[in-house]
Amino acid sequence: MTSVSVGAAADRTIQFIQSVREYVARVVVGQDVVVERMLISLFTGGHLLLQGVPGIAKTLLASSLSRAIDLEFSRVQFTIDLLPSDILGSEILDQRNQEFHVNRGPIFAHLLLADEINRAAPKVQGALLEAMQEHRVTIGKETFSLPAPFLVIATQNPVEQAGTFELPEAQLDRFMLCHRLQYPTRDQECEVLRRNMDLGVARQERGAIARTEFDMIDQQAVGSQEDLVEAMEQVHQVHVSETFLEHVVELVNRTRKHPAIELGASPRAGISLIKASRARALIHGRDYVIPEDLYALAEDVILHRIRLNYEALAEGRRGAEVLQEMLSGMGAITGTS
Repeated sequence: MTSVSVGAAADRTIQFIQSVREYVARVVVGQDVVVERMLISLFTGGHLLLQGVPGIAKTLLASSLSRAIDLEFSRVQFTIDLLPSDILGSEILDQRNQEFHVNRGPIFAHLLLADEINRAAPKVQGALLEAMQEHRVTIGKETFSLPAPFLVIATQNPVEQAGTFELPEAQLDRFMLCHRLQYPTRDQECEVLRRNMDLGVARQERGAIARTEFDMIDQQAVGSQEDLVEAMEQVHQVHVSETFLEHVVELVNRTRKHPAIELGASPRAGISLIKASRARALIHGRDYVIPEDLYALAEDVILHRIRLNYEALAEGRRGAEVLQEMLSGMGAITGTS
């Protein structure tokens, strides 16, 4: 009887994942890998950093995902003058009874989009990252737990550096995944333009405004928080062999010994790689991880956690190139080419 219930739960989760992906695809063209990474983050409770130029649907993706699962969504545009209280909340004095009341900030949501996180001062970044790690915040003398589930999707423009504060390695390590978005393909961009031409206008009283892609988001969710919790439980049913675990440890250790790397990956990288691989296996309909999961996720999990040394940088080497070297050397161990 137990095996039947587990199988039924797995089937429900696979259907839930498919429904969410179809929902998002009706709003956003392409970006299937990004949607997969966002689901991995949701299912494992790990936070996600998205790097990409403006205009490639980062905000639209986060908004549509939150709506698909009926999650409370908040967005904060990070700027140089932002204060920690603008995110966490603050105490407000009630003039009538001279008592302080807590005004909760936008961080009290299931999914928080931290737009251009590197534009905020380090003090603000630190406040957010501390909340991400501890899942609670302190306002005045009171401590409040954040909603469950709680996920931060932060974005970063990799091109424009004026007026920005680079995230230190210790803070980058708090993000389970760092995904680098690419431009859409030619066919995908044609479809984006076709959809945009068909949006039309929306009448408002005696006037009208041009509709945007955000107006395409269906207000009817295709999943619930219960479905999400069940998916999170199913991730922990995915089998990880001892051999796969050893491969993860081997890769992480290679980052610490490579002659081109000054700062290698922490043990948190290995934990993140295992968690993300289990979630990816579930998304692909498997109850076990395979080497393909490790190779597919290595860049998103490892690359933002390593730092090249001066000699490698002077030679013009890039982190992705060095990581690929290490992965190629892993091929003989994992039995893949």
